[in-house]
Amino acid sequence: MSVRQLLKERRAVRNYLPKEVETEKIQALLDYAVLAPNDRLRQPWHFYVIKGEAKERFEGIAQEFLLERFPTKPNLVKESLAVLEKTPLVIVATADIIPGDEASSEDNEYAVCCAIHSMWLAAKELGLGMVWRTRGVGLVRDERLMKFLGAPENKKVVGTLFIGYPEADVPSTDRAAAEGKTTWL
Repeated sequence: MSVRQLLKERRAVRNYLPKEVETEKIQALLDYAVLAPNDRLRQPWHFYVIKGEAKERFEGIAQEFLLERFPTKPNLVKESLAVLEKTPLVIVATADIIPGDEASSEDNEYAVCCAIHSMWLAAKELGLGMVWRTRGVGLVRDERLMKFLGAPENKKVVGTLFIGYPEADVPSTDRAAAEGKTTWL
């Protein structure tokens, strides 16, 4: 499949079959991720693979977070947790923070974004679906996630990736044409 076709067919998949993702496919996703471009070849990423018992603990943290954040919206909490419970694999992607060097730290975040996008394209090729979560059940901005990961120093969570075998095809969405988003100087 061409890169253009992969890009056109990439979807945010949120519903998965109850099937574990094979270790070989997880490793392939990670191998594709580390091929992403990055400033000065710092390779500023780290990936935390969460499955099995660790995923059950992650679900507990997510439930605690959601109940605190949405105390008057029990249906939202229930629906969010149902999505997480049906997701067979979670990978948290972090970027290295360089103390005293804000610009390089920001460049590192961009590199991790590229790594996540590489994983997303690879997921499609491997027959997997993926969605990149930042807020809500992704816990990206919650200290409990860092504690769960082992409180790594000088790391910033860039995204929580939900991955699995798609339950169904996800329809395409309309995209604005490049012409409307481009200024030629």
